[in-house]
Amino acid sequence: MRTRLALGAVGVLVGLYGAFLFLSRQDPAQWLEVALWFGAGVVAHDFVLSAALIGVCLLGARVLPRSWRAPALVALVVWGTLTVVAVPVLTRGGARADNPTLLDRPYVATWWALSAIVVVSVVIAGFVRSRRAHGEE
Repeated sequence: MRTRLALGAVGVLVGLYGAFLFLSRQDPAQWLEVALWFGAGVVAHDFVLSAALIGVCLLGARVLPRSWRAPALVALVVWGTLTVVAVPVLTRGGARADNPTLLDRPYVATWWALSAIVVVSVVIAGFVRSRRAHGEE
């Protein structure tokens, strides 16, 4: 319990420090823009991404066999996070013609390779779980 309180106190202090830096170093005219940006992120996450994830999970619970549900859910969360994080580089946002060293990696191929790893992992986990489930019956 003490550890949780200590971690919570550290988190609150770091948050307060961040708020102080924001308020002391940011132009007050931009505060509304920042608030809107944060608000849009919360709305996008809570009402779009989370709702879509819950819908897909409910559909998966009806369609997939019991032994495949957990691996598929893990894959959905991992692949979704991977994709959301990769969107800026997949769309080449920030690439500039005057600096060819920006975004000079094969990001799309890497995303496909990581996606394939996720799919293969799910297939392996699903088969292992289904074999165990049939062995226990």
